[in-house]
Amino acid sequence: MSPRPIVLDPDLERLQKEGYAVEVSHGHVLVHSVPYVTSQREVKRGIVVTNLNGNVGQLGSPADHQVWFVGEYPCHHTGKPIESIRHSSQHFPLWTGFIAQHRFSNKPPNGYPDFYSKMKSYISIISNEAKVIDPAADPRTHEVIVSTEVDSVFRYWDSASTRANILAVSEKLAMNRIAIIGLGGTGSYLLDLVAKTPAREIHLYDGDKFLQHNAFRAPGAASIEELEQGLPKVDYYSKKYDKMRTGIYPHDVYLDEDNISELQDFDFVFVCVDKGPVRKLLSRFLQRQEIPFIDVGMELHVLPENNCIYGTCRVTLSTPQQKDHFAKRATMSSGSEGGIYDSNIQVADMNALNAALAVAKWKQFCTFYQDLRQVHHTTYSINSHSLTKDEMPELTEIK
Repeated sequence: MSPRPIVLDPDLERLQKEGYAVEVSHGHVLVHSVPYVTSQREVKRGIVVTNLNGNVGQLGSPADHQVWFVGEYPCHHTGKPIESIRHSSQHFPLWTGFIAQHRFSNKPPNGYPDFYSKMKSYISIISNEAKVIDPAADPRTHEVIVSTEVDSVFRYWDSASTRANILAVSEKLAMNRIAIIGLGGTGSYLLDLVAKTPAREIHLYDGDKFLQHNAFRAPGAASIEELEQGLPKVDYYSKKYDKMRTGIYPHDVYLDEDNISELQDFDFVFVCVDKGPVRKLLSRFLQRQEIPFIDVGMELHVLPENNCIYGTCRVTLSTPQQKDHFAKRATMSSGSEGGIYDSNIQVADMNALNAALAVAKWKQFCTFYQDLRQVHHTTYSINSHSLTKDEMPELTEIK
């Protein structure tokens, strides 16, 4: 995807018109070439950075009063550090390839009404000391930087990650090609979660149509008009998420021996099927190709004497390094294996939970989440409200 220009918010455009070198990148605003004084009383230039929040073109008030700084710690003209803005100093990887060295905190009594006021305040505190030594040290360089978003799959900023300062962590999920096989209840919720990550391509495989009963076991709310269209599931969901992001590819097919080779170039696969022989075919192919995958499953039953439902949700991870456990943990035989789930009983909450457990495991695999146990098989039991941890390597290390 080629870079696309960003239209600056009025607050940021005001900074640019005054001559500040303003850039917007990865959901952050950067002001470059801000002069500051080092502890050796040298005048250098650094970058003031803050994360953006709000909607594009309508940023509103900043979410906090803090900023990052790229450069040495700024000092007074005497060489003494400016303690009034000190918060912490360390390596802050804001996104891949961009690291700030300092975090500053300077909160006015009523906070900052807009991003213009926030950035101006920090720039003035830092650069005014440099002007004492060098009157020509002006942060207004009149350098125009074209702000662009490069290779972003999202149609607007991922402000959730920037607000939480986890953009660099989120980029660990930017796999090139992911497949989701099966868009039933669990698969659809799984797509909902994965679509909100920076994964570049998400390929959907399912030969079914999106019908009325599916609407009660799917994220969001389908309209009557959408149901009347009788779209293939992959087309229904790809259109839904195309509003938010690019890179979702529908494949209106069932995978079998004739077309399974389509999976050979994927980085990761989610298997959400309810037929043992299909699971067997998929898992054996993926293991031969050394492609990591997660298989999900549900087994629900009615307890007649209590007129209630009990059962389990399962998440099983297979990797090239650990895969021998899969055949004994996931059903490969033919016949009914999902209890009342095969009758399309509405259990959207269990579908959503099964999907959430699977995505959480995938994020651990990507080191987005810390993984102390490296669990490769998990089950959730409804009646005991408990999780199991199984198939762990004998030796685990904290990552």
